[in-house]
Amino acid sequence: MLDAETLRRYLLDALPGSEVELNDTTGTGDHFEARVVSPAFTGKTMVEQHQLVYAPLQPWLKSGELHALALKTYSPEQWKKLGPR
Repeated sequence: MLDAETLRRYLLDALPGSEVELNDTTGTGDHFEARVVSPAFTGKTMVEQHQLVYAPLQPWLKSGELHALALKTYSPEQWKKLGPR
């Protein structure tokens, strides 16, 4: 069973300088939602942003240990435009 902190560390290693928030949506360690704000996303399409997030998680996705990952991805500029939450 995966935990949010393990996934978060992998994403931070793959996307330095990012802000990553992960939540286990079902409590079963295989369904997560993530918000990732990364300078690596600047100038990238949403599909490209998502590919950058999925890449370091491939072993878990392929094995089925990570079954679902709902993503919200933003460049720092996009995140700033959304304003305070």
